Amino acid sequence: MYRKQFYVFNQERPVPAVIRNYEEKDFDGLIRIQQESFPPPFPSELWWNTEQLKNHITLFPEGALCIEINGEIAGSMTGLIVDFDPNHPEHSWEEITDNGYIRNHNPNGNTLYVVDIGVRPAYRKLGLGKWLMLSMYEVVIQLGLERLLGGGRMPGYHKKAHEMTAEQYLEAVLNGEIKDPVITFLLRCGRTPVKVVANYLEDEESCNYAVLMEWKNPFYTAKP
Repeated sequence: MYRKQFYVFNQERPVPAVIRNYEEKDFDGLIRIQQESFPPPFPSELWWNTEQLKNHITLFPEGALCIEINGEIAGSMTGLIVDFDPNHPEHSWEEITDNGYIRNHNPNGNTLYVVDIGVRPAYRKLGLGKWLMLSMYEVVIQLGLERLLGGGRMPGYHKKAHEMTAEQYLEAVLNGEIKDPVITFLLRCGRTPVKVVANYLEDEESCNYAVLMEWKNPFYTAKP
């Protein structure tokens, strides 16, 4: 199981932090993260429920991570393993994550797929999202998987949708002309774009688009 103790920084002040696998006792805190991280117009029915969380810790506990600051859960990240074919990348969040229930988790797959990542707004200046992402990269390496993959929301796109396509919006972000709250964050974490996907998630801000973004395991060797 995963446990890492280290320091994050509140400006110049070191703050103790712990990243570990989340457990059943953490469920209330995990649901609170969802409520605070994804307020309306994000659909409330997409927040975690207890059955989903039980599946996470039962089917793939290695992919269920949370971060604590001074003993309080401040963020979480969840994944499952899938067998991803780069030649057929199209999918929706609902179908590839089993609507967040991850009953389709495939221990023999090649890719750790990000179901969700969220940090409570009060803690966002501490850089916790990047620490969670880096920790999940370590899980990818530990399990010998080919990549980490996930769909990044494009919450800034609705402001530009009348003047550019989703692909043009991504290009503008990559050129530094636009800063998107999610896509720019993922780039800062070392993720690279694979493809823009339509109808990925019911998400007004992103006009239902997402960018598939991966991190390839630099230690990966194909199995014979």
